[in-house]
Amino acid sequence: MRTLIVGGGLSGLALADALEAQGEDYLLLEARTRFGGRIETRQVDDKGFDLGPAWFWDGQPRIAALIARFGLQKFEQFSTGALSFEDAQGTVQRGRGFASMRGSWRLAGGLAGLTDALASGVPDHRKRLNAQVTAVERSAGIYTATLQDGSKIEAERVVLALPPRVAAQIAFTPALPVASVQKMRNVATWMAGQAKAVAVYDTPFWREAGLSGDATSRRGPMVEIHDASPAAGGPYALFGFIGIPPQARLIADELRRDIVAQLVRLFGPQAASPREVFVKDWAQNPFTATPADAAPLYAHPDYGLPHAMAGLWDGQLICSGTETAATFGGYLEGALEAAEQTLAELTSAPHKNP
Repeated sequence: MRTLIVGGGLSGLALADALEAQGEDYLLLEARTRFGGRIETRQVDDKGFDLGPAWFWDGQPRIAALIARFGLQKFEQFSTGALSFEDAQGTVQRGRGFASMRGSWRLAGGLAGLTDALASGVPDHRKRLNAQVTAVERSAGIYTATLQDGSKIEAERVVLALPPRVAAQIAFTPALPVASVQKMRNVATWMAGQAKAVAVYDTPFWREAGLSGDATSRRGPMVEIHDASPAAGGPYALFGFIGIPPQARLIADELRRDIVAQLVRLFGPQAASPREVFVKDWAQNPFTATPADAAPLYAHPDYGLPHAMAGLWDGQLICSGTETAATFGGYLEGALEAAEQTLAELTSAPHKNP
């Protein structure tokens, strides 16, 4: 095996897609039961609702090119109507502020359409699910990955298309430099501490009431809410970012009850009867988050590939993924940027034996 890619999110899939186009020898491993990583879309009827990232923007050429290549359709985030604001006592006011996500784009059918299209282009013998890598050993120019089930895979080089904190949990032999591991642990995983709720309804009653679906709250549990409806037709949806800390959102039934109660306060009694309420707590997903990610992020981190994480094992162990992208780190475009950077490194650098 020439190249082993660990991580089948958007970045790992894009890298596999590029290597496949070049006729390279590679294998893509994903620990989950599905490809997509932090991209996850749930279906209600024939419509998709994103539980991970949902937005992309103009000026992001890589994702635009992929959408065009696969014949997918984008649409603009709904933002017409009055905003809502809930104070700490639960009193709701209308018309405050502006539609913060106006001008953002979403993908018709959900972003899993993009990762599904990439995954379908990777031949079955080049990809594996339920394949968590627990250890990587370097010996005599061969890199051996051990999976959780005890099986082993040999390769000439390894790409870690994972959040750096998750990658740091792999046992490396010989051990990576202390400075490298510490730097990996210090890179905050974008959105890993977040939880997202999506409430699905038969009618867009908030729109009919002249409301955009945009809301902010100081009472919670959701701190920021937006319309999550499809491009056209129903069912319709509202989604929100849950602002209470991970340790306070572990009782699922109570959390769902509080989410619906908040939507009733903000948008009226019709919000009391959603068809579905999906809650995705990324902080509880060990393939996305570590305990360190429970600490909230108050600003977008300054991402890129730190010097201490570059050139590991004579350049044959490569850190990739959106957190390593210098320009769009943390975003969907950053995942594609990282794949592009890694591809350039794989195809231009000569093979080095230890």
